[in-house]
Amino acid sequence: MPVRTPLVTALAAGLLATAVLGAAGTASHAAAGDGGRTGARTVEYFPDAHGQGRHVPAPASVPARIGRVQQAPAQAPAATAVTALQKTGPTDGRLDLVVIGDGYTAGQQSDFAQDAQAKLDAIFAVEPYKSYRGLFNFWLVNAVSNQSGVSGDPAKGDVKDTAVSSYFFCSDTERLLCVDEKKVDTYARQAPASDIVFVIANSTKYGGAGYSGLTSTAGHTGIATMSSDNDRSYLIGAHELGHSIGLLADEYQYDGYGTYPGAEPAEPNTTKQSAAGMESTRTKWYRWLGQDDPSGGTVGAYEGAGYYEYGIYRPTQNSIMRSLDTEAFNLPGREAMIAGFYRAADLLTSAGTLRVDLAPLPKGLADVRIRWSVDGVEVPAARGRHALKAASLGLRKGTHRVTASAVDHTVALRDPAARRAATDRVTWTIRAKGPRP
Repeated sequence: MPVRTPLVTALAAGLLATAVLGAAGTASHAAAGDGGRTGARTVEYFPDAHGQGRHVPAPASVPARIGRVQQAPAQAPAATAVTALQKTGPTDGRLDLVVIGDGYTAGQQSDFAQDAQAKLDAIFAVEPYKSYRGLFNFWLVNAVSNQSGVSGDPAKGDVKDTAVSSYFFCSDTERLLCVDEKKVDTYARQAPASDIVFVIANSTKYGGAGYSGLTSTAGHTGIATMSSDNDRSYLIGAHELGHSIGLLADEYQYDGYGTYPGAEPAEPNTTKQSAAGMESTRTKWYRWLGQDDPSGGTVGAYEGAGYYEYGIYRPTQNSIMRSLDTEAFNLPGREAMIAGFYRAADLLTSAGTLRVDLAPLPKGLADVRIRWSVDGVEVPAARGRHALKAASLGLRKGTHRVTASAVDHTVALRDPAARRAATDRVTWTIRAKGPRP
């Protein structure tokens, strides 16, 4: 049996509890609630499809005007169809993204599949998702609704009987698209695994939401909602994954919030230090200072982030973590995202004795190289190979450790800790009788 020795094998649960699909560790999330089971929670939404986000309290339960029309699901969750839209590896070695449709009747499930594919393709055309798509599994859960469409579309008084009770005008906020979290949990449990959940609402109306700090019985710790047929709503999902995977803070601020009052933020994309301070202390994104950035301009220290106007800095003038008028992560944010991918997913999986499967990463930012070693000494002739024969190694009689290593040498990682996380290994113990004469 091989012994897996990835440097990091899972997302840090304590960080995820405060960071998934919502800003992590900031004052605005102090009232995030109790996991959504009672009272209200704070959720993120984007009132303008090209603008910055906001946070508002949202009820954990569906309003009475919607709950009164909710009937038993048209199809029992136990009989729900689940499709692997993309399966690149075992669930314990991948980020498992579950997509649930709401407001799709039994006859509209093919429409849901097409809408889900379109949203995922749009999100995973954004770097670094594009280059690391192979570290994800996508599961489609066919939640059948009794009526087509969702509540609050087009008007607040419009009510529909749907599988997970999606509704606009949540907390009297038109673009805030909320759901019944317990119902989402019920459907998410039908998938083989659930790290992150997207709910795609059958609507042309722009809107969505990001939920954080969940204690889901399905295993996920966050939900992002978005409308199906609005061409800007995919950016909500792309932004919210920035919180869940990269543990990134929001880079926007609110007028009147004043000066940041806290200690140095834990998030990798905000700091109390100036550019000079980062260089002198060699912290945060100092390795990227002065570099041209994909979001425009150069990496520096720009005041205003984490909801505060003063005393806290972000890496660039703009990025997807600041505003939805761009889909670009800045360089420090992109590095944090890739590090997050590797906290949750494995490059290598064992395919048998001295055989490995490499995650299917397309050409792009990733630069993965396979190496083999025997008892800690590299076998240069085996570079890049996915399988070896023990007899080809010329092993001396005795017990040996043969290791396959995969390392991502991407130029998008500069932090040594992130580079170490981008390494995965599989090791076998081989008992050799000695080389043949």
